[in-house]
Amino acid sequence: MQRPQISLPRTDGYEAEDAKQMLRQLVRTARAHRSERARLLAGARFAEHGLEAVSHARCVAAYVSQGNEPRSYDLLEALHRRGVRVLLPVLGPGLARTWGVYTSAADLQVRAPGRPPEPGGEVLPAETISQADAVVAPALAIDAAGTRLGQGGGWYDRVLKHARPGTPVFGMVYGEELIRDVFLPVAEHDVPVDAVITPDHWFLLEGSDFQAQSLGEQAEALTPFADERTES
Repeated sequence: MQRPQISLPRTDGYEAEDAKQMLRQLVRTARAHRSERARLLAGARFAEHGLEAVSHARCVAAYVSQGNEPRSYDLLEALHRRGVRVLLPVLGPGLARTWGVYTSAADLQVRAPGRPPEPGGEVLPAETISQADAVVAPALAIDAAGTRLGQGGGWYDRVLKHARPGTPVFGMVYGEELIRDVFLPVAEHDVPVDAVITPDHWFLLEGSDFQAQSLGEQAEALTPFADERTES
C-alpha cells in the first residue's frame, strides 16, 4: 500500500539552499518511519523496475544506498549479473568526483564515517561517466519538472556535466516522494532527471530529451504527474 504523498510547504521567499535544507529534513523524517523490512521489500521492487528502465544499457552509473535511502543493492547486483558495467561513486579526498566499478556487495568498503560504501579496485576519473548509457541517481524528492532534491552535497549535479549529451538520468524515490503540489527550489548547478524509478513502476517525465528517443516506446506517454493534471 502506497503511503500518502509527502506534503511539502511552499518555499517562496527562501534562498534556494535554505529551502532545500528545510525540505530535506521533512523527507528524512518521513523516511525514518519506514521499517527495515519495508525497505528490503521495496529494494527488490526498485531492482525489478530499474532493470526494465535501463534494459538498453551496457554501462550504468549508479549509487550505493545508505541509511533510509531507497535501497540500491538489489539493482546493483542484478545489473552486474546481467553483464552490465556498473560505475559507483568514490568520493576520495574533498569529495573528489571519481568512480569505481562494482564487482560484488562484499567488495564495497566504508572508507570514511558518514560516507556510502565504495568499491575497491582502480579509481577512475570523473569523466568516466561519459561511458554510461544511463545514470541512476539518489533523490529525496522529485517534482513534475524533474527537479531532484538531493542530499545536499551537489556531487551528482556536478559530475553529470561529464555525461554524454542525451544520457538519461533516472531518479530513484518512493512513490510518496513524487511532489505534485509545489515545485522544488532550484539552484544554478542543479541537473533535472529525465525519468523516475519507484517500487511500483518507472516512467519518463514530460519534456525530457529521453522521452524523444526510441526508448520512449517502452513507457506509457502519461506519467503520474500528467494523470493528476488530466483529472483536475
